[in-house]
Amino acid sequence: MSLLEKFIKNVQQQNLFQKNDLLLLAVSGGMDSVALCELCFQAGFHFEIAHCNFQLRGEESERDEKFVRQLGEKYWTKVFVKKFDTKEYAEMNKTSIQVAARELRYDWFDQLLKSEESSPLSFQRSRFLLTAHHANDNIETLLLNFFKGTGIKGLQGILAKKQNIIRPLLFAKKEEIVAFLKENNLEFVEDSSNESDKYTRNYIRNQLIPSLQKAFPRVEDNLIHNLERFSEIEILYQQAIQLHKKKLIEQKGNELHIPVLKLLKTQPLKTIVFEIIKEFGFTSHQTEEVINLLKSESGKYISSSTHKIIKNRNWLIIAPQNILDSAYILFDEEAGEIDFELGKLGIKYRDSKPAKIPLSNLIAAVDAKEIKFPLLLRRWRQGDYFYPLGMQKKKKLSKFLIDQKKSLSEKEKIWIIESKKRIVWIVGERIDDRFKITDKTKGVLFIELIGSKNVV
Repeated sequence: MSLLEKFIKNVQQQNLFQKNDLLLLAVSGGMDSVALCELCFQAGFHFEIAHCNFQLRGEESERDEKFVRQLGEKYWTKVFVKKFDTKEYAEMNKTSIQVAARELRYDWFDQLLKSEESSPLSFQRSRFLLTAHHANDNIETLLLNFFKGTGIKGLQGILAKKQNIIRPLLFAKKEEIVAFLKENNLEFVEDSSNESDKYTRNYIRNQLIPSLQKAFPRVEDNLIHNLERFSEIEILYQQAIQLHKKKLIEQKGNELHIPVLKLLKTQPLKTIVFEIIKEFGFTSHQTEEVINLLKSESGKYISSSTHKIIKNRNWLIIAPQNILDSAYILFDEEAGEIDFELGKLGIKYRDSKPAKIPLSNLIAAVDAKEIKFPLLLRRWRQGDYFYPLGMQKKKKLSKFLIDQKKSLSEKEKIWIIESKKRIVWIVGERIDDRFKITDKTKGVLFIELIGSKNVV
């Protein structure tokens, strides 16, 4: 079977795109992208061409751009060209040249796919970006991911289709593409940077794989078959992870609540914990911290750039860092002010007992020595109890709210502050007797409800 026949069969079997879809081909001018252009042309697919000039190789970059423009003339199709100041972008964003080039080109490709300019009839057709990644590129990606430690997901290599990006040549080895170019007398340009081993991918291509082939002559075929197996393993893996998540996670508003005891009994614990937390900005290195959190005291937490994981009694709570979206907010004595649903809390410390204790229920004045930070600000829940100021016996908060003649809507607006599992203050209502100021008090913590939006 010829490469063209394999190409058409692969597109059809994997349902990568339809014949009337708008195809935008990412073309560098190298042998792989030139082969992709010719295959699409011979298969009768309509396509347009997009070329990135990263201006990294001087005259060679300009030569490549000119060559790709000539390809557009050859195939009577539109060519889009974008020049990038890649070095400046990399410096401004403090990233590598390779990462900068990847971000720049895919951002631009996305803009082209969304632009009506790409085709006068494009609004009637599905749009896809096609890249010329082939089987050997996939092998290199597999090895890169394996050595970097990306887990099962990374071992499936490059996906043939991801959203609107399609790689229709992943079935083809490099030698098949080279043979196709010779059969069709196709010209292409060479990128001199491909010979440099300073890039990890080039080192794998030029040094590692040839060395492996000496010991394992069929190493490329074996790795291609492994990619197929890993893709299927990833499907099974994700199915199992979703079942565990369904059993463990309770969604409450913008938060996830996970029972600690049930999680501790789950195996393999480390893998499942990582799969849960990775969606919220936590890294694999923080997995162990989360596992340690399971056996820590209430109030401990760890953070990512977007979320916190809080240990609250028998629960792990994954809450957004944006405290206005969270029903669980941790703070310490240096917080100053905290925004939350009811308004703001102002926190101040005074190292002496005031001559007069504030009587307003919008201010909690408590004995600082009884307070253990961090404090937890949260919504009340059934089962909460405290010792109302002036009483020596505990009382369920639900009963207290009934005695206060709170309506259902008013109860929904009740928040509490907690210190080491003990309620300090029913916000805007009453403090706990255990934290009251006494003759022995030396320092006082003042917590004030400011600018209340919904004082109950």
